[in-house]
Amino acid sequence: MATFASSVIHQLAYPSLLLIISILALAAFRRLNRKRVTAAMPPGTLGLPFVGETLRLIKAYRTEDPEPFADERMRRHGGRLFTTHLFGERTVFSADPEFNRVVLGGEGRIFEGSYPSSMSTLLGRHSLVLMKGALHKRMHSLTLTRFASPAVIRSHLLPDIDRVVRRNLRSWPASLRLLDQAKKITFELTVEQLISQGPGEWTENLRHYYNFLIDGFFSVPLPSFLSFTTYGRAIKARKKVAEALMELVRRRKEEKMGESVVESAAEAERSKKKDMVDELLVAEEGFTEEEMVDFLLALFVAGHETTPTIMTLAAKFLADNPSALVLLKKEQNEIRRKKTDEFEALDWKDYKSMPFTQCVINETLRFANIIGGVFRRAIADVHFKGYTIPKGCKVFASFRAVHLDSHYYEEARTFNPWRWLNHNNNVSKDGGQEAGGAPIFTPFGGGQRLCPGYELGRVEISVFLHYLVTCFSWEVAEKDKLVFFPTTRMLKGYPIHVRRHHSL
Repeated sequence: MATFASSVIHQLAYPSLLLIISILALAAFRRLNRKRVTAAMPPGTLGLPFVGETLRLIKAYRTEDPEPFADERMRRHGGRLFTTHLFGERTVFSADPEFNRVVLGGEGRIFEGSYPSSMSTLLGRHSLVLMKGALHKRMHSLTLTRFASPAVIRSHLLPDIDRVVRRNLRSWPASLRLLDQAKKITFELTVEQLISQGPGEWTENLRHYYNFLIDGFFSVPLPSFLSFTTYGRAIKARKKVAEALMELVRRRKEEKMGESVVESAAEAERSKKKDMVDELLVAEEGFTEEEMVDFLLALFVAGHETTPTIMTLAAKFLADNPSALVLLKKEQNEIRRKKTDEFEALDWKDYKSMPFTQCVINETLRFANIIGGVFRRAIADVHFKGYTIPKGCKVFASFRAVHLDSHYYEEARTFNPWRWLNHNNNVSKDGGQEAGGAPIFTPFGGGQRLCPGYELGRVEISVFLHYLVTCFSWEVAEKDKLVFFPTTRMLKGYPIHVRRHHSL
């Protein structure tokens, strides 16, 4: 009996002891948290052991209203900088445009890029996103020259954009998912502009694999042999994309060396204007094939994800705001009316005659925040407004939190494209109140890592909206919602019914 009683007591006491130890451990962890978030750092808490506040962030960003995550912490800690724990690391979250300017302008001196391991692996170590120092500066400059130069866009890229947009819209069915169609348009454009490949089976196969690749960017990097996981599928898709691009690079390399005896008509046409592969093959850096593949693979991401999402959301916000749609239609119909030929393509002058369209694009960028912010790591102690962000600490510069802050934008959480028109009816730079000289509108980032395709993206969206509103009307076919994790997108791709009114 004594043995039995002892056994019972032991069985009751052992779990109790574990509970007490767990409570003490948790209390110690919290004390440690408070010590780690020292008085020198922005105030905050690190959340639960190991996971920090990551799950709370993800939960918020999977809804149509993720703002409470930042709002509550800024209110609790009394400022626009706070310390948290995200994706496995202590992180300073910034909703301060002045600090964001320090982050964006401090590339290579006090900050460097820092991305989730899953994204780094999938993009490749030679991608523009992960390049550093002089090589990044050189390749970023090359990309800007090809895609941000008004002269290049006007003479070479705009005619292609007009042609590809119209070709795709001609084949639209009566019901469609707008995001899917927009992705098809921008991916075909990117393929033509980067590697001079037209539409067809090769391009569609590449786009198919990119869908899986991008899905893996913010997934948990489980062992890649687990091919049934999101990350496993992404790794497998990356291999397929890399193989296709490697084959193309090698073929073009052989052509460059004169091993191709007979030049096809398509190759002769391409030789008249250099694409990105040509630029890489003659670059003085002498890139390896692997480096070229990584570089090209990462550039395709923008053509598959960001621009088509802006196209889709602009259409959604216009449908939700009939007065804005009426004004945009009026502007675009006036451009079309001045054309001598019904099928005449848009030119640079037409693009520059779209002020309200630019207001709609700006407001879509501000309101939806396709790029919500950037992760960086401090490579030196950073001092700001009495705080010290220690070397090695991760920082998240949130563009979204600034864009939706009522201190900088009146009725910041309302879609209002008219906010971008100043008293002279010209499009303003920031659309709101400046913050001590710091820019508050940063949809394309800034500094050395300013998105190189920012102007090209605007042109593509403008051309798309022109033909959408002058040739079609649309209505929502199925209830959908906007979410922000792992990327900003319409959850179902924005299903709509379209009605064609004019030929393209």
